[in-house]
Amino acid sequence: MDWIITTLKDYPELAIFLTLSLGYFIGKFKIGSFSLGTVTSVLLVGVLIGQLDIVISPNVKSVFFLMFLFAVGYSVGPQFFGGLKKDGLPQMLYAAVVCVLCLICPYLVGKIMGYDMGLTAGMLAGSQTISAVIGVASDTINQLNIPADQKAALINKIPVAYAVTYIFGTAGSAWLLASIGPKLLGGNLVEKAKELEIQLGGDAIGDDPSIASAYDRVIYNAYEIAAHSYACNKTVLDVENELESKGRRLFIQRIRRGKEIIDATPEFVIQENDVVALGGRREYMMNYVAANEKEVLDIELLNFPVEVLSVLIVKKEVIGKTLADLRHVKYMHGVVIRSLKRSGIQMPILPNTVMQKGDMIELVGIKRDVDQVATHIGYPDRPTNSTDMAFVGLGIVLGGLLGALTVKIGGVPISLSTSGGALISGLFFGWLRGQHPTFGRIPEPALWIMNNVGLNIFIAVVGITAGPSFIVGFQEAGWGLFIAGAAATSIPLILGLLIGRYIFKFHPIINLGCAAGARTTTAALGALQDAVKSKTPALGYTVTYAVGNTLLIIWGVVIILIMS
Repeated sequence: MDWIITTLKDYPELAIFLTLSLGYFIGKFKIGSFSLGTVTSVLLVGVLIGQLDIVISPNVKSVFFLMFLFAVGYSVGPQFFGGLKKDGLPQMLYAAVVCVLCLICPYLVGKIMGYDMGLTAGMLAGSQTISAVIGVASDTINQLNIPADQKAALINKIPVAYAVTYIFGTAGSAWLLASIGPKLLGGNLVEKAKELEIQLGGDAIGDDPSIASAYDRVIYNAYEIAAHSYACNKTVLDVENELESKGRRLFIQRIRRGKEIIDATPEFVIQENDVVALGGRREYMMNYVAANEKEVLDIELLNFPVEVLSVLIVKKEVIGKTLADLRHVKYMHGVVIRSLKRSGIQMPILPNTVMQKGDMIELVGIKRDVDQVATHIGYPDRPTNSTDMAFVGLGIVLGGLLGALTVKIGGVPISLSTSGGALISGLFFGWLRGQHPTFGRIPEPALWIMNNVGLNIFIAVVGITAGPSFIVGFQEAGWGLFIAGAAATSIPLILGLLIGRYIFKFHPIINLGCAAGARTTTAALGALQDAVKSKTPALGYTVTYAVGNTLLIIWGVVIILIMS
């Protein structure tokens, strides 16, 4: 044991990875619907390992924190700037109001309880579940003109308050929005979610074969055409129109005539004994009854490439259009919409769901058709392991330089700090990628690494460094900090729901999604979707999430400045 302790002290990088391993392992466990989550678990494990008095250079956490903040901005940049348009402005304004409440409430609670800026900043981070405030507030404290030992004492209190208040910040937010929220908004939200789905064309989802949920797939079968088949001596277009008139949007992709295999064209005339490859959404193929055709196994005919392709929506001709609008254009022939993501959030696939710039839409169909659709609606996001590191590196450097600029107001030095600058730079560079998708590619797995591992390595170092003073700080703060954090969590959420109902007059389901997004609580979004039995709350989540993720992080600077 002594050898392990000595080795961890001599090689502190090993302590970081040990913290990550144990933190991620513990973070997976749930008690009912509650779990600590990886961030809090990594912090607590770091505090435990930090009792060994392991010294880690602060530069380590700075590197990973800048990477994390740039990735956050990059992810939400398209939605953040897209929300500035007319349709998104009410949600952006709502999110800004809620975020201001999320700053004012912890500040007032901290003043009432007599907390210093360290405890108050930690309470802000935990009660609003915005882990990045730990780093931003710490950077801001380091810029204050106070003794070094006082800076260290204040900074070490931040993770203490975060750990105590985060539990209710996460579980309490989900409970308030999913249980109390519906009562504040008039109840019967399951029915109201169904009503919203109907407004979005949800009643037609079963009759619209070009719109599919993520679990649907396109399948193809081969049918031999008999002389008395309705398809005999008709064009491919006529047959497909006949099928669609009966409620089945199925497509003929290839035809065997004798030994020859021919790619189908609309004017091609089908003859007796031809074998056609017919395909479409799975449920329509399963329900298709071949009355005068014989289903055959023709491996060669059916052996053609089917592509599943994610496409970044950037073309003006589809931005602001609904999925139903897209379904009716000619180039969508043979192609099915499988899923739609916005800022990484799965959106409901309903006919009247509106597409926005920066959305990632997943298409399924044969390769030539899918590729044709991709050229009309955006930029194909083909799987790759390559990240444009020149783009990432330049973005972080420019953001850091911006954040390092200091302006004195009334003799008080004010700056975004390098961390705040990296966030702003990420927003701009994410938006730039959406405008010009030929460069700046960060594959989703790489973005996950930057977001999750970047943040958790930072949190691991914070926990290990603060470990020796954590227990003392917790004893000083007492359980009153937990109650204070619960108040700082609940008041902005409840006020936000009422403001959304009576001032912004949002639909109740959209109101709940907006409240969850402004607070950046993905766990609450999941609880909401379970409570209302619908994915429609996501329609209010993404724009407000982009605003909340930006402002709440910047509040880490503001809370220190207003308390200094």
